[in-house]
Amino acid sequence: MNYLSKNWLNILAPVLIAFSTLSVASGFADYQPAPAYEETSEASSYVTMRDGVKLAISVVRPAKNGKPVDGKFPVIWHHTLSISREARDGTGGFISALHAIPTLAKHGYVVVQVARRGNGQSFGVMRGYHDRNEAFDAYEMTQWLAEQPWSDGNVGVYGCSNTGDAAMHAMSVQPPALKAVFAGCFSWHKFDAFRRGAIFAQWGTGPARTIEDDMAIPPVDGDEDKKLQRQAAEEHQLATPLLQMWSELPFRDSWSKTVGSRFWSEGSVADYKDQVARSGIPLYIMGGWFDELRDQGLITLLNVPGSRAIVGPWQHCRNDDFPLLDEIHRFFDTHLKGLETGLNQEPPLHYFVMEGSENGHWASSSTWPVEGVDFKAFAMTDSGLKTESQAGGTLDQHFDVKFEQNCPGEKISSRSQPCSTHEEGIHITSEPLDHAIEVTGHPKVTVNLSTNQKDANLFAYLEDVAPDGSVTVITEGRLKASMRKTDSAPWLMPEGTPWHRWYKEDQQLLTANKPVELTFAMMPTSWVFAANHKIQVTFTGSDYRERLRDDAGHAQTIRLTNPSSGTAVLMLPVAGN
Repeated sequence: MNYLSKNWLNILAPVLIAFSTLSVASGFADYQPAPAYEETSEASSYVTMRDGVKLAISVVRPAKNGKPVDGKFPVIWHHTLSISREARDGTGGFISALHAIPTLAKHGYVVVQVARRGNGQSFGVMRGYHDRNEAFDAYEMTQWLAEQPWSDGNVGVYGCSNTGDAAMHAMSVQPPALKAVFAGCFSWHKFDAFRRGAIFAQWGTGPARTIEDDMAIPPVDGDEDKKLQRQAAEEHQLATPLLQMWSELPFRDSWSKTVGSRFWSEGSVADYKDQVARSGIPLYIMGGWFDELRDQGLITLLNVPGSRAIVGPWQHCRNDDFPLLDEIHRFFDTHLKGLETGLNQEPPLHYFVMEGSENGHWASSSTWPVEGVDFKAFAMTDSGLKTESQAGGTLDQHFDVKFEQNCPGEKISSRSQPCSTHEEGIHITSEPLDHAIEVTGHPKVTVNLSTNQKDANLFAYLEDVAPDGSVTVITEGRLKASMRKTDSAPWLMPEGTPWHRWYKEDQQLLTANKPVELTFAMMPTSWVFAANHKIQVTFTGSDYRERLRDDAGHAQTIRLTNPSSGTAVLMLPVAGN
């Protein structure tokens, strides 16, 4: 998807006009106050935590004539993987907005980078991935920052990807000085993020660094010979082997011997949802329609009172040429400086409606799912995807599973996208549409599956087929057949979205050639299928991003049929008529 060439002012014009009647100085994506300072200064040091572990910090302050200015300022900090803001930390050069946040020091902020324990220039050992040690560090660091002579006591935290999770965990411990959080592309519950559908087919394993990696980054001031950094790097090698830990956790309630914990719970913000909700801390969520974690942010929006979100046509932690830094600035000015920016007069959700791969428009909503959206049923049949007004039909299709799939031009990374698999699985396609259809929300699928093995992974891709035959993958869903049992979620979910508990006791292995009914959601999207385009669903039994799969126990051939309850169906959340 390439939205880089858009004229954002033209695309945003309807939104800006809608907000122009408000008595405010600015609006969505239109916040550019003049900087108060022309210079910044940066200094780094170590701060000792409650258990003696030293964390590296870098402090950027407003400056004049090469020296930090006197005065007290609100503080924005980042619980990251190194204070030198390396690209591989999750907020490198390709994430322009978050990488540029230290420039807000010119607007009267102190911006601080803190390397998490066991990472970067910091000492200590990383246990698991966002354990409670790190959350308690966040509490201690927030309060320490509030007490510094250059701080006015108002503290915000930000992050994206792994640092977005870290920002959310800071909320979970409710530091009194924490007044605002901006978090992007994070997990609400780590199982749903890392093992969506009870299948390990995500790009992320978590940070792992060699001594050479750690020694290659700039040191803390005063450690130019990197003697301290070498000591820290050696400590880091005792970190939890993350892939080993994930392999011990096939179910949501699994116990990891490596860390001595049911770590899906310990490391998931969802398990501290009551603390997060009670904190009352304003939260701004960032997501992208081509990010693996986009559902997680929208679920968080439902469960954290007073939160707001922006979802663009972006991949993981990207914002392309959208002025996201201005929006982050506006958020912190609102909640750390108490300025009237118009933010609180706007609906809590801004989302981009994609009109093909190059165009689209911004829309706003006071709810998610958005108002005016209803599920429309499309029957999946041997003769194609049918609407209610078309003749019904049966589904009885089978395909061989190709475990080794290739995705031309793609490699496993934070930006990995699903592939259009023309020669794999089965494709169920509609007739050309006689009018455009906007799909905004979480599509879902219901179908019967059978195989001669004890288990099967089923992947479903929603695709747009253009008149020239080109195929664009819009969104995707997946489910391990043995983990098909649905349940009531312990937190709010988007209306109509099925939820699976995925505990060990929920596993129901298959009986050879006996059909079982699968119902599962796809990831949310907002996409307009143009007139004369076709809607297509593709099913496969594997995905090129899969890991830790036991091929011996999985289906070689999958058969899909109508469920006993009626027709195999694709439910699309369609806006308007």
